[in-house]
Amino acid sequence: MNSINPINSINPINSTNPKNSTNPNNSVYVVITPVRDEVRYVGLTFQSMISQTIKPAEWIIVDDGSKDGTGELVDRLAEPHDWVRVIHRPDRGFRNRFGGEIEAFNEAYSRIKNKGWEFLVKLDGDLSFDPDYFERCLQEFLNDSQLGSGGGTVCAFRNGRVEVESKGDPAFHVRGATKIYRRACWEKIGPLLTAPGWDTIDEVTANLSGWKTRSFPQIILIQHKPTGSSEGSCQNWFKSGLANYHSGYHPIFMVGKCLNRLAQRPLGLASLGLFCGFLSGYLRGVPRAASKEVVAYLRQQQLNWIFGRPSIY
Repeated sequence: MNSINPINSINPINSTNPKNSTNPNNSVYVVITPVRDEVRYVGLTFQSMISQTIKPAEWIIVDDGSKDGTGELVDRLAEPHDWVRVIHRPDRGFRNRFGGEIEAFNEAYSRIKNKGWEFLVKLDGDLSFDPDYFERCLQEFLNDSQLGSGGGTVCAFRNGRVEVESKGDPAFHVRGATKIYRRACWEKIGPLLTAPGWDTIDEVTANLSGWKTRSFPQIILIQHKPTGSSEGSCQNWFKSGLANYHSGYHPIFMVGKCLNRLAQRPLGLASLGLFCGFLSGYLRGVPRAASKEVVAYLRQQQLNWIFGRPSIY
């Protein structure tokens, strides 16, 4: 194999790591990347990963039944690197937009859960980022022992400019495309749920358990496939509204969110999609993915924000 893993040369994945280290080079992290039909973009993610100043102890790419040659491409790219592993899942015949990605992630996690990592990363396969991305992210965790989950700010190219992909996200939110979990936090909140809203429920659960969660505004990634592009904007807003239902959003807070999106172009589409998705959960009597404790905590935090009291928002 041609690649040398600096992490493994310092701290093999099955070893115990030094405590209280402030050097990110001493941090052992593992990465899981679920992919489905990402042949146009996954090479960019691969190049970013092999260029990292601090490489992961292990990177598992899960091909979730791709039909476009993604599986063959990642096999070829991974072959020279002994720290990269590819798992192939059979094609289920359709895109499971509410759980397939997390099912793939959880399958990979089951293979590394008992190994000696400190940080667990969920990383999408359509991203590119600077060579020091993980070094800088790990430093954020080392600087704040209460930081349980974090990640860079996901951006996209629009009209020749780099813009934040999802403006107005709450302060505690970390985009699902780039989640980094401290092990002690993960063991309180994992595994990830195969339901809409999983990427809010994990954060709220972490905050309820006494951890902090946040994105790092000064550390960016570029997402080359816009969020929800495989489904269309209307479906994507509906899915977001349903995710808000599953997370346990307070109805008053949700109404405010919908009103806030009215001016977004195409006019009214985002608000309508969000409201219909949220309402559909009530009308169909769908059991929420979040626990009662998480729902109660989230709603209290939302009311706190509305009335100007301290809040995770």
